[in-house]
Amino acid sequence: QLHLVESGGGSVQPGGSLRLSCTSAGGTLNYYAIGWFRRAPGKEREVVSCINSSGGTTDYADSMKGRFTISRNNTKNMVYLQMNNLKPEDTAKYHCAKCWAGVNGYKYEFWGPGTQVTVSS
Repeated sequence: QLHLVESGGGSVQPGGSLRLSCTSAGGTLNYYAIGWFRRAPGKEREVVSCINSSGGTTDYADSMKGRFTISRNNTKNMVYLQMNNLKPEDTAKYHCAKCWAGVNGYKYEFWGPGTQVTVSS
């Protein structure tokens, strides 16, 4: 079982950038596809991205394509989410988790407590 921990959130102005990090508090995440989802108050969970275990395959929700980049460094047991050109609608708590493609979209499990991203002027 994974115990994931996120970091790197904060407050930025529109157009700004943040890099979120995800690591495993115990054991390795290297064998798993890891992704990010986000949840804003009063809204449904929203898929952000997923990267396979080797890092060779990535996928994004349409609204994040071209702005967000997911990557991983298995030697450091880390997964990252680089977020550029942030918009107020990106404000949410971001969670990393084990991910896989289900029939109706990506599924997640073993998510961490999350890191808050706030985009406002």
